Amino acid sequence: MINDVKGRRQLIAGLGTTAAAVALGAGTAGAQAPMSAFQPARHAQDDWMEQLPGKHRVVLDVTSADGVPDGIRFASNFFAGHKTGYDLGDGDIAIIMVLRHAATVYGYGEAIWAKYGKILDSKAAEPPKTNPHDAPPRNPISGLAKRGVHYVVCGSASLGIARRLAGQDGDADAMMKEMTASMIPSSHITVGVAGVVSAAHAQERGFSYLFVG
Repeated sequence: MINDVKGRRQLIAGLGTTAAAVALGAGTAGAQAPMSAFQPARHAQDDWMEQLPGKHRVVLDVTSADGVPDGIRFASNFFAGHKTGYDLGDGDIAIIMVLRHAATVYGYGEAIWAKYGKILDSKAAEPPKTNPHDAPPRNPISGLAKRGVHYVVCGSASLGIARRLAGQDGDADAMMKEMTASMIPSSHITVGVAGVVSAAHAQERGFSYLFVG
């Protein structure tokens, strides 16, 4: 009987010590400074994004030939919706359209399409002489550029296009220079860097993301 009482006292004492240790640990944990929020790195190549005016920002991610007309429509609707619903003008809206993957070829202008249209669009019944999405009289790509839309042209895919246009024995570097000398208005390219990187960095600069397709 005496041993039982002694054992119970030791058990209660042990539980008290454990509770005190837990309380002390909780107090120590509560005293630790909270983790700081993630802050993405800033790179000089992307500073132009920060300089775009606008109360609302969106980046349209276009990856296919079929997605380009949708991207153009979405950009136009973004302007129109803010005008009719919020009484905001073009200068209040910042739009970046990323042309990457199969949409990359539409980041190049008339001089490239006039010379290499048959290669750029081999499925066309008649080889295009100008960018199909910036053809007169409407010139939708140039028209959006005048309203403030900026374009990112995938640098990685562009290198692949340059090699294809130059041919097996051609100079891809020289072709790349020719291509970058004839780009659509308000366009940006970082040679060798995939357009998906710019799409991600735009979100880190405060642009909402919209996948177009």
